[in-house]
Amino acid sequence: MASTTATEAATLNSFNTRARQALRDERLRDAVARSTDLLGSRRVEALSELANADELRDAAAAIRSASVSRLRSLLDEWSDNFTALGGTVHWARDAAEATGAIAEIVAASPAGPGAVVAKGKSMASEEIHLNEVLASAGADVIETDLGEFIIQLAGEAPSHIIAPALHKDRFQIADLFTADSGQAVSAEIHEEAAYARDRLRRAFLDAGVGITGVNFAVASTGSICLVENEGNGRMCSSLPSVHVAIMGMERIVADLAELDVMLNLLARSATGQALTVYTNLITGPRRDGEADGPENLHVVVLDGGRSAALHSQYSSALSCIRCGACLNVCPVYRQVGGHVYESVYSGPIGAVLTPILRPDDPSARELPEASSLCGACTEACPVQIPLHDLLLKLRLERAPESATATRRWGFRLWSLAWSLPLVRHISRVLTRLGLRCTRVLRRLPSRGWPGAWNKCRDLPRAR
Repeated sequence: MASTTATEAATLNSFNTRARQALRDERLRDAVARSTDLLGSRRVEALSELANADELRDAAAAIRSASVSRLRSLLDEWSDNFTALGGTVHWARDAAEATGAIAEIVAASPAGPGAVVAKGKSMASEEIHLNEVLASAGADVIETDLGEFIIQLAGEAPSHIIAPALHKDRFQIADLFTADSGQAVSAEIHEEAAYARDRLRRAFLDAGVGITGVNFAVASTGSICLVENEGNGRMCSSLPSVHVAIMGMERIVADLAELDVMLNLLARSATGQALTVYTNLITGPRRDGEADGPENLHVVVLDGGRSAALHSQYSSALSCIRCGACLNVCPVYRQVGGHVYESVYSGPIGAVLTPILRPDDPSARELPEASSLCGACTEACPVQIPLHDLLLKLRLERAPESATATRRWGFRLWSLAWSLPLVRHISRVLTRLGLRCTRVLRRLPSRGWPGAWNKCRDLPRAR
């Protein structure tokens, strides 16, 4: 028991250690704050342009809740329709099955195991560490989303769900592009864009296999929908002869009318756009007489712990549409960025999803503690996931293993005292008196949680 306690204590300190390192990086904090401020303000402006924003959110929440509640039947309907169109579905229980299936598809492609793989943005592919698996099998995997390309060069994971490289400034990006090209690339944005455009265009033309994510699948038509702003997803899904799409099993709607509601909210919540620049609806592989599109279309449907969540008290987390709005308003994420979470999913939704999908990982179980429980994430969520409630439930679930004896007895005594009206009244009087002694309270110990609490908060005025 003692060794387990020590391990848990080390785990509890790990997020704090990473957070302290991030807080010392002023360059990181400036970049994250600037980006999240911009995304957050654009979201507010975009939603304010809608006369029925609240009704649309209510409809989206109902759609996602219904989709999750009848997920199996929707997946079966979609799979039957998709297969009838000529596509191939691969069901993957975990990362190993998903990456194994994709590696086999790449190896069997006309380009062979050493194929150039042009890869669009896909959080599910990050979740299963696909790039490492394909690279070890000999494939040349090139991320074609600009943000993903930048972090691939940096050897890093995404820092944000929709803006993977928001923690990098243009000078850091210039250094990465210079190292990649072997020639100096200026920190001027137009020159960086020109380099990336030329570099990635070659990848599109050379690619034997294209890999993308899936924003939504449409059960009634057997379609998959990709939304993007750069056109790279369209290139990855239309130029190579083989297209592989990776889909978390929950990313499905019943029909095109439901898809319309989701698309109206997704871009507004993510980037403040009315609609993304490219909305790609793919319904089967290339047909006779069509000029582009893959000859072979595969979709890998990933479970990866989602089935277990489906039948738990955390099932509402599967409604997430990956807009990233909760990250942009989270006071924790905005200070430390995404890498401190050590998960492809960061911020409030990551603090919920990661321990659900990785229940046996001690480092994942600590993430629900990385929250102020202010509720801003729940307010921002376009599909009304009760994120702060889920965070509280996850904290409660692991409370017996994480709480020290001192903390347990402290809360027991507090609960007992406040159950007595007289003691509660006396404590409130003493609290008001104490708050008036601001100069004294400001001198709380500088070490431990009392000092940490006092350092980061303004004490309220006594009334």
